[in-house]
Amino acid sequence: MPSADNEPMVVTQASDDQFSTSSPDGRRHVLDLDDFSRAEIEEILETTDSMKEILSRQIKQVPTLRGRTVVNMFYEDSTRTRISFELAARALSANVVTFTARGSSVEKGESLVDTVRTLQALGADIVVLRHSLSGAPYLISQHFRGSVLNAGDGRHAHPTQALLDLFTIREKLGRIEKLKVIIVGDILHSRVARSNLWGLTTMGAHVILCAPPTLLGPSHFWQATWPKVEISHDLDDAIIDADVIMALRLQKERQKEGLLPSLREYSRFFALTGERLEQAHTHALVMHPGPMNEGVEITPEVATSSQSVIEEQVTNGVAVRMALLYRLAG
Repeated sequence: MPSADNEPMVVTQASDDQFSTSSPDGRRHVLDLDDFSRAEIEEILETTDSMKEILSRQIKQVPTLRGRTVVNMFYEDSTRTRISFELAARALSANVVTFTARGSSVEKGESLVDTVRTLQALGADIVVLRHSLSGAPYLISQHFRGSVLNAGDGRHAHPTQALLDLFTIREKLGRIEKLKVIIVGDILHSRVARSNLWGLTTMGAHVILCAPPTLLGPSHFWQATWPKVEISHDLDDAIIDADVIMALRLQKERQKEGLLPSLREYSRFFALTGERLEQAHTHALVMHPGPMNEGVEITPEVATSSQSVIEEQVTNGVAVRMALLYRLAG
């Protein structure tokens, strides 16, 4: 479970029996993709196909989770992830409660573990957690009898984003194995990049990480965990014959931290432009987890081009999260 240097962690060691139980494959929590097998990912993608079919119906709801309670705990602001989890749970007929730290007992000093125990006492079956601290979902998974689903923790992981990315790639290109996938942008601070590395390499893709050295860190940091991953600081070279280009949001505070000379300088060498996209395969997909800084990491014409599947990623996020809620609920 690699994390950026100096990243605050709240992880404690869990025993094996805490990760066994009710889903069809014996999985109790979804905390990251580092412990997912290829077969398990394929099963989730197949389940997502079924869930997407439900969402195409006139009445987009089935009674699968009727009587179950899903609590969305978001300690960070979110639009896509929070709303898609709410829509996913409602489509499965679950009772949905959305919890935000603002206005709750957290402001009175209540700890994360105590909050989760309170929700458990109130009847929560599944907790969906987004938190600014890496490892927060791991911590509460040890104190909650139900299931925990990680909706993004610090710089560490965002497993549902990675799964919806895998589903979108497979849906559009028919496979993931042996595809050349470029991940470009602020990789060092990206939980999306880390979870995608687990998912893409498990599914047999050839992954290249591309960023300026200050937004990537030392190569051994990545290759110690993912030996087959390539490192590049030249997008013009890396993008040649690429099948998928995944641009990551450039967090503008990185310039203030001295990691970039300027946003203009970054865009000159690492922005995904129409000219650069011409060097990739004609079938190449353009992806972005959002929100986008158009004109910085991606140009508006590329973001809205026929090769862009950014809107499909958002749509597929609901179906993927439905699949995970369904499997965790058994």
